[in-house]
Amino acid sequence: MKITWRTDWPHWVLLAAMFALAAATWGSVPARIPVHWNLVGQVDRYGGRFEGVLAMPLVAAAVYLLMLWLPRLDPGRANYETFAGAYATFRLAVLAVLAGIYGVVQLWAHGREVSVATWAPLLVGALLVVVGSLLGKLRPNWFVGIRTPWTLSSKVSWTRTHRLGGWLFIGLGVLTMAMAMLGARWAFGTMLAALVAVAIGLVVYSYRVWRKDPEKMPPAGTLPANGA
Repeated sequence: MKITWRTDWPHWVLLAAMFALAAATWGSVPARIPVHWNLVGQVDRYGGRFEGVLAMPLVAAAVYLLMLWLPRLDPGRANYETFAGAYATFRLAVLAVLAGIYGVVQLWAHGREVSVATWAPLLVGALLVVVGSLLGKLRPNWFVGIRTPWTLSSKVSWTRTHRLGGWLFIGLGVLTMAMAMLGARWAFGTMLAALVAVAIGLVVYSYRVWRKDPEKMPPAGTLPANGA
């Protein structure tokens, strides 16, 4: 998978903006900054200037580099070219959510106590919608998508599971954002519980489709050796 400025300039702009904001605000934030909130949006941990101002840009840069590196390790790396646009969008969406969370931390550091109970589910809900819209475009690989033993050994299971997963993720994302905008205090906790249920349901569904696929293949290394 080739990375060029045409595919990745938005990623670089986001990362540069985060580091520029960190540099510009380093001297103006207090020594004690909120860095973690509970599921109802209450601060439950404070950190120092490094953690509050610089940690998130560093995490975002590390995540960006990790998502560039992982395809190089994937035995199915050739497939990434077939969904390069979708993968670039996914990477950008993840960075955008991290940048949004960083913006919330910066606002709190400067005395503006925005509602984390609203903004966190809004950001994650938007990410779920984006991910859901991309799932159907993914092709078999080891690192991105709904990877179960059955989706990785059956093209039919991969295709149908990702198609269903796409709709479920979009629906869950829209529901999460709606709850956040309506002021539901437990929007984030509800989303996490629903996401676990969706994940379990997709695992079961991928197995059921795999069982009915006459062209399914055993995963590599699971067949007995000749003469065993």
